[in-house]
Amino acid sequence: MSETPPPRPRTRLYLITPPQIPDPAEFSKKLESAVAAGDIASLQLRLKGADGRIDEASTRSVSRDVMGLAQEAGIAVLINDSPQLARELGADGVHLGWDDMDIKSARKLLGPVAIIGATAKNSYHKAMQAGEDGADYVAFGAFYPTVTKAGTVPAELDLLEVWQAAMLIPCVAIGGITAANAAPLVRAGADFIAVSAGVWAYEEGPAAAVRAFNTLFDELA
Repeated sequence: MSETPPPRPRTRLYLITPPQIPDPAEFSKKLESAVAAGDIASLQLRLKGADGRIDEASTRSVSRDVMGLAQEAGIAVLINDSPQLARELGADGVHLGWDDMDIKSARKLLGPVAIIGATAKNSYHKAMQAGEDGADYVAFGAFYPTVTKAGTVPAELDLLEVWQAAMLIPCVAIGGITAANAAPLVRAGADFIAVSAGVWAYEEGPAAAVRAFNTLFDELA
């Protein structure tokens, strides 16, 4: 008789900053309200310049206002694109895109306990390779149209279903996700739901968005 597989852990929220934050102190207040509203697993600092590349100056500025707040709340802080900057700022890890430093080199730079995530877009093969190279999680998407990031490709729900059935490495769903459209992604097997505008631009405010996501995750757990 085959054993029943253990239940999948409850889905958690993976926050991503807006691409531009003109006033870090004001954003810190919004983050503080979001943190107080419910469970958040991680916060990715994803600050971009007009050229679409990482804005290192803004990332440093924002990190001074929010990193301590997040880490004291048990939220892992990840830097987008740059392992070097993650190391400099004392972040918990890095999220790597397709064109960033390779995972093995990032691991060598950041050490064994750093969290290293990797973009897989809509490629199961790319995700498999990332896992073999030592990524701690892979991110699939975009599942819905998004205005936060350019150059996305559409991803289908079966990516999450197949990954969850075959792999132990956690998967993140990303791309245009809101509390209103996240349920199919949770049901399909997303371990984390990555959200930017779906929280920061939520009509009732970031705290209400965090509460809405956590209510959904509890209902579907």
